[in-house]
Amino acid sequence: MAQQSKRYRALRDKVKPDPVPLADAVKQLKQFGTTKFNQTVEVSTNLGIDPRQSDQNVRGSVALPHGIGKTVRVAVFAQGDNAEKARAAGADIVGGDDLAQKIKAGFMDFDVALATPDMMGVVGPLGRVLGPRGLMPSPRSGTVTTDITAGVKEFKAGKIEFRSDKGGNVAAAVGKISFSDDDLIENITAFLNHLRSVKPAAAKGAYIRSVTISATMSPGIRVVQ
Repeated sequence: MAQQSKRYRALRDKVKPDPVPLADAVKQLKQFGTTKFNQTVEVSTNLGIDPRQSDQNVRGSVALPHGIGKTVRVAVFAQGDNAEKARAAGADIVGGDDLAQKIKAGFMDFDVALATPDMMGVVGPLGRVLGPRGLMPSPRSGTVTTDITAGVKEFKAGKIEFRSDKGGNVAAAVGKISFSDDDLIENITAFLNHLRSVKPAAAKGAYIRSVTISATMSPGIRVVQ
């Protein structure tokens, strides 16, 4: 840990305090890719919302142009034809009551959970388990859908979910540090554009107050709005 801490401090000292253009931020961040593993790149934003107000919570999903550079494990709550469609589309696990029971028993070996609307009676009681982990299927995030084939394929290809936290912040993984500059810029731009498109009508004043990009083992770099 001492070596990591020294490395982190050295990198942090190279970061300018003022925001820089996105292209410059990405270029500098990629220079921080000096670890033995392929770090995940994340965008963190602070929004001008009141998270205490339910009509100002921000939640959604967006398909990034270049995916996120990892295998996404998709669980699907479906039955009958929809269950077959989910399997054919590449879902990692498909079920109904049986899947719900597995999750209640502690099974969490998936990154996203999808459901068809007719399965919400089964999914609803799992809110206390899935909700805190950000895995509860929701129409707002595109994880409750009538087109389960498209849903599975989009999330397997790198569609991401996001939601605001209690501090009015939204963070999302947008790729790997091994991505090209252009691919990272396009992914980050797609995420920010979609985030702007879901601004709550009740939010007043500046919406996106700050944007920071970082990698798993690297300090954050502030980006010009």
